[in-house]
Amino acid sequence: MAKFEIVMPKLGESIIEATITRWLKKEGEQINEDDAIVEIATDKVDSEIPSPVEGILTKLLFKEGDVVPVGEIIAHIETDAAAASSPAPVAVEAETPAVTAEAPAAARATVVAVEQPESDRFYSPLIKNIAKKENISLKELETVPGTGKEGRLTKTDLLDYLSKGRKPVAAPASAPAVQVSAAAAPPVNTAAGDQIIEMDRMRKIIADHMVHSVHTSPHVTSFVEVDMTRIVKWRDKVKDTLLKRENEKLTFTHLFIDAIARTIKEFPMVNASVDGNKIILRKNVNVGMAVALPSGNLIVPVIRNADQKSLLGIVKDVNDIAERARNNKLQPDDISAGTITLTNLGSFGTVFGTPIINQPQLAIVAVGSITKRPVVIETPEGDTIGIRHMMYLSLSYDHRVIDGALGGKFIYRMKELLEKFDTNQGI
Repeated sequence: MAKFEIVMPKLGESIIEATITRWLKKEGEQINEDDAIVEIATDKVDSEIPSPVEGILTKLLFKEGDVVPVGEIIAHIETDAAAASSPAPVAVEAETPAVTAEAPAAARATVVAVEQPESDRFYSPLIKNIAKKENISLKELETVPGTGKEGRLTKTDLLDYLSKGRKPVAAPASAPAVQVSAAAAPPVNTAAGDQIIEMDRMRKIIADHMVHSVHTSPHVTSFVEVDMTRIVKWRDKVKDTLLKRENEKLTFTHLFIDAIARTIKEFPMVNASVDGNKIILRKNVNVGMAVALPSGNLIVPVIRNADQKSLLGIVKDVNDIAERARNNKLQPDDISAGTITLTNLGSFGTVFGTPIINQPQLAIVAVGSITKRPVVIETPEGDTIGIRHMMYLSLSYDHRVIDGALGGKFIYRMKELLEKFDTNQGI
């Protein structure tokens, strides 16, 4: 008999831990190759870990609800074939992750050597990164209560600590002392007849993500009004043909993503992230799109390299990934590496809005509902009033990098591309 170690796989860019939500197999149970062993959840997606070998599940090392770092051994399987035994995980630098050779793609794991602070308490890279950005010393970090396994500090614990008020932090000796504190949440009272609804796991994650984004980025929003008449008429002309030929529905979302990708080519600084005092200019243009789930929550799958795709290619990718999102069939890579996000508020009848940036991106585009309105139309012969299909378009952006001039130019150029859309083109 040989022992095979099942490890927590790497589940996408920047994900360093996952929660075990449900064990699908019990200790002592026979496991076939590719059988799903456990359900796990991250702040981005839910997934299953399949077994890369056949054997008997002899040991479960974590309980349901435990938060487990990427690369940690979570279970043992006894196999008949000696060749099936897995090598011991090897700690390597983050840039050159080690992969368990026998594991299939869905169950490959990365073990990253992480420099630990001088403390007996474990802190994940995510916790240390937040602490660094918030100027939280190790001494202060030690005082924050943790709700994870064995008192481990989780992201939720730290964000909750920051939102409710933290201890004053002294500036370096060379600078005057500055006290930093966050406003405590006001007490909430209940009255007779009030209904208390517990947030589900995804809603808690969304809430934490939104609070963290507002705390991280100084948000500014710029608006423009777009005449969508040309695009509305063109879509009405070609949508039935496309559906018959390709079995694909054509929506305005496809055209918005195409316009975002083309605008980024002219204003690449919008397609970036901030790391401390450094700006990371992204090479790939990966447009995330907010998709409403049947539960009422939102998820943001990503259309990768949108600037390199034809309009038909964007249509196929968007329709495929949106359908898989609604049926809970997304893979971790489907929701990672986004560089800018689109949210279509108009699908809910909203005229315009100021969405929150999807960290660590710098900008999010929002489109409102398209409505018919009387507007002034300028022509060489003079001004007239006509009925046009109008829409509000907004860009919320991180003012640390994108100032009003760049944000305004970006959103105005996107407006121009939509209004000057070539109605003679096919698809």
